[in-house]
Amino acid sequence: MTEVSYINPLSDEGRGIIRNYGDLNQIFDEDETLIDIITHTTNQKISDDSLIPKSYHDLALKRIQWAIEKKNNKNFSQSEFEYLTNEDLFAQDVVTFHILCQAIAIQFNTGSRETRLFIESQGTLILERLAKIPPMTRAEIIDEVLDEVKVDGSINWKSLKEVIATKKLKLTDLLINNGDIILQQDDFLERFSDKFHDRSPERMYNILIGDSVKEQILSRLIMQKTEEYIQRIKEMSARIEIHPAILNIGEELKEFIPEEISKYNQYYAGSGGIYGSVEAGKLNPDAFPPCIKSTVEGVSSGGRNDAIVLLLTSFASYARLYPRIFASEESVKVSDMDPDLTITENEILPLIFDAADNCTPPLFEDQPQEKINIISKLGFGMHEKVDINHEGETKWYTPMSCEKIKIHLPNLCHPDKSCKGINNPLSCYGRKKYQLDNQAKE
Repeated sequence: MTEVSYINPLSDEGRGIIRNYGDLNQIFDEDETLIDIITHTTNQKISDDSLIPKSYHDLALKRIQWAIEKKNNKNFSQSEFEYLTNEDLFAQDVVTFHILCQAIAIQFNTGSRETRLFIESQGTLILERLAKIPPMTRAEIIDEVLDEVKVDGSINWKSLKEVIATKKLKLTDLLINNGDIILQQDDFLERFSDKFHDRSPERMYNILIGDSVKEQILSRLIMQKTEEYIQRIKEMSARIEIHPAILNIGEELKEFIPEEISKYNQYYAGSGGIYGSVEAGKLNPDAFPPCIKSTVEGVSSGGRNDAIVLLLTSFASYARLYPRIFASEESVKVSDMDPDLTITENEILPLIFDAADNCTPPLFEDQPQEKINIISKLGFGMHEKVDINHEGETKWYTPMSCEKIKIHLPNLCHPDKSCKGINNPLSCYGRKKYQLDNQAKE
């Protein structure tokens, strides 16, 4: 029988495992039981000794490495991490999960790239583990875990708005009654059994509520619980002394995560081609396309709002932090490139705010709310300043295309020879910056 803690490490069973674990200093010691389970995992690659974690500390780092590689490595090999879906490793996995939650909470902000990486990977891992459990057992474990993670005996549909936004789950896939999502058969029968007269209520339950929906919801709920757990640890860390072992792993993760990610994400503009690649770096105003130069110099009242809030905000932020956005398929946030937001606060926002002051009349004098809209377009919600804890409340707005600029801001669109063959001001900037950089080397 699959253990509940294998799917939900925050369960009562999982907490019991943590209480009985003992001295945290032993997480750095070689563990023969751990090694034995891993090396005997079906389909696990064992030819390379470096693939085998030999301690709980190693397992924690491998867990993070798996998350990074699965997301970024086009040549990702599941056989190198097959042990992560071996349910015989449930106790070791629970300990590792809690170690990582605590280390991440101490070392990183709750909205940081590193925290998001871990939380999202937990959801992915749950789905992969469920997929390997035989159907009958899977249905039982899903219901058992759902019983434990439900809030006040029910799940409100609003708690799933993020997973619905990802399109992994549609609102129309859910059976909702008075705001509550109906997932389990007993609940369904209690509410609806008298509504069916010519069909079996049990059969209708199986038709209306599929296992895939329950799995997605379960995954999302545990991600949510993980996030809340990390937040609680962070709040408690101000009042209690953290074990040195956790502090050490936190420090190690601070270097390990960006080092691993850098193997796959270099943040280059474009994919090469005849104009080469442009690396993210200090903005070069000489490379700005005509529409951006005009915006920076100041816009009259007609189009100043859109010019500053929509055009310049997106252009300046992506040109400085992630110029290859249109050559990339990945979803990114400002903090992925600017973890402590110093570049955003010291370089990007001053440029935007100066341009706003150059407008006629100055934008913020009669429309101070536009400052909040600028913050929103950077992905930090409707707030007066950028704050990592608000990141993700809105999306980082991508640069306008030349076609949209022609339609919405025609007074700014005065193409010169640098615009030839270009469909976005960011691409124009990348090409011109590349040319200027080459000239400077000659």
